[in-house]
Amino acid sequence: MSETEIKVPNIGDFKDVEVIEVLVNEGQSIKKNDPLITIESDKSSVEIPSNLDGNIKNLKIKVGDKVSEGDLILIIENNSEVKKEKVKEEQENEKEFKKIDVIRPEIQKNPIYTDNVTGISSASPKARKFARELGVDINQVVGSQKDGRVVEDDIKKFVSSSHENNVVVEQRKSDKIKIEFEHTDFGEVEIKDIPRVKKLSSKYLTNSWLTIPHVTNHDEADITEMENFRTSLTDMYTGEKIKITPLAFIIKALVASLKKFPSFNSSIDEIDSGKMTFKKYFHIGIAVDTPNGLMVPKIRNANNKKISILSKELKEVSELCRNLKIDKKELFGGSMTITSLGGIGGSFFTPIINYPEVAILGVGRSQKKQIFMNGKFQTRTMLPISLSYDHRIIDGAEAARFNNDLKENLGKNFAYKLAV
Repeated sequence: MSETEIKVPNIGDFKDVEVIEVLVNEGQSIKKNDPLITIESDKSSVEIPSNLDGNIKNLKIKVGDKVSEGDLILIIENNSEVKKEKVKEEQENEKEFKKIDVIRPEIQKNPIYTDNVTGISSASPKARKFARELGVDINQVVGSQKDGRVVEDDIKKFVSSSHENNVVVEQRKSDKIKIEFEHTDFGEVEIKDIPRVKKLSSKYLTNSWLTIPHVTNHDEADITEMENFRTSLTDMYTGEKIKITPLAFIIKALVASLKKFPSFNSSIDEIDSGKMTFKKYFHIGIAVDTPNGLMVPKIRNANNKKISILSKELKEVSELCRNLKIDKKELFGGSMTITSLGGIGGSFFTPIINYPEVAILGVGRSQKKQIFMNGKFQTRTMLPISLSYDHRIIDGAEAARFNNDLKENLGKNFAYKLAV
């Protein structure tokens, strides 16, 4: 049986370049011009093709190796000899199969994800690089081009459809670490049911995390004047202090910014359609901590309500949520959500967007800090804010401008306008 060595051909100025992909396996039958390996330099990626037909006997290279012109890639067996052996083997197998009944189970192939016979997908270096950047195993992607060649659009469809086909979930299940010991091996435990609200919200949180590319912008707002004004409010008839939650002021400030930046008051129903929905209403979601889990009711038409009305509605919807009496519809149809940890503690965090909204505002506990202003240090009340946004629609510069506008709305003199 004749054997032939396939070596790295003339690759120009490429020397000691890294092998980033091995596209074939030992025992695999290949044809002339089939890609064997992909090498990558500082400038580009290049596929090295086969110059012969045959069957791979020995693979002499692996990912991470450095190669130059003339280096051995693999040893190939003459294709005519291989065909003779395969025919002989098939004839012997056919005789054996005739002796038994073979049951062939029906396998329903997924239109998006399937394993190739060889386990290797045909794709350009550019498509392979794109897949690596997204963390996608290109061998699971079915190509839409000639001979199943994979292009960038195929990879995008693979990623966007992964959660719908439970591929990500199944992969995570298969990758789950098996713990050698049970919890009870180390002491007494108690098993409890997960609260129903948490179980219901988990699928929405998972969908949001898998679907939306999150970015979080952290900043601080100077709310000194707002707090001075809020704590000074009194009833004009009785002279008694009026208790208005800071969250009511934050809602009004957020609505003012949403009017200026309408893309934050939008939703994407289907990214492939190229369409987005801009909302003309201002329904602000408020994350409410309850014994049963987190709930997010909406304060409807917040743009048309005074501070005192907003403060009253916040108490009412929070109570309805804690008693599980909130109407289900009130948990949907929001513009943007505010989640506040100010009453508990903490500063910055990374809130998860409430799908199908495109942004969420996280608020921490305000603190008095020494801030350098007008040539000297002054004691100011600073509010930590964390803005998470959907990077498919909102870029970093727009998010920074939105935060700046929000800070102005919470700052000096604006509190008086909000109260009207």
